[in-house]
Amino acid sequence: MVMKAEPIFESFERAAAARPLLLLSPGGRRFDQEMANQLSRMDGFSLLCGRYEGVDHRVVEHLVDEEVSIGDVVLAGGEVGACLIIEAVTRLLPGVMGNETSSVTESFGESGLLEEPQYTRPAEFRGWNVPEVLRSGDHAKIERWRRAQALHRTIARRPDLMAHREPLTDEEIRLLEEFPAVPYPSSFSFGG
Repeated sequence: MVMKAEPIFESFERAAAARPLLLLSPGGRRFDQEMANQLSRMDGFSLLCGRYEGVDHRVVEHLVDEEVSIGDVVLAGGEVGACLIIEAVTRLLPGVMGNETSSVTESFGESGLLEEPQYTRPAEFRGWNVPEVLRSGDHAKIERWRRAQALHRTIARRPDLMAHREPLTDEEIRLLEEFPAVPYPSSFSFGG
């Protein structure tokens, strides 16, 4: 099952859809936070989702501006991938998020690190405690702890992200030494 060229061209042209036209495709550029940032700065864009075997290649050759992949997975159609792109891009638009600094401090933000672990009240739940530093009221120390945990988590879980950064600074090394990493689960196996 391949989507025909005629209705795709006609729909796109009648709608006077925004450019660029991005086709969700496993052969496309991998979607990431950097691309979300780029798309959020544009006046608009359009997404085309194939179904089953995709779209007539003449659409790719003569209408599509770029192919975009959401990763090395196969879906029946691109609708879920399109939702992922829409969600990632719209939250970067001014006024969408209540806290404008969230997109800077969260995972894949300006630092290029994963976000630190988050805690809520109560301070003790089933014998598990929120780290003392977070209850200390020492805001400078809390910020250092957050930075250290982001570094620990990224180094342990996503060394590929660390490879895209400058080497650790002396200050970052001190933070890693000052604050030990909080634990993350690692015992599950996919049976591989």
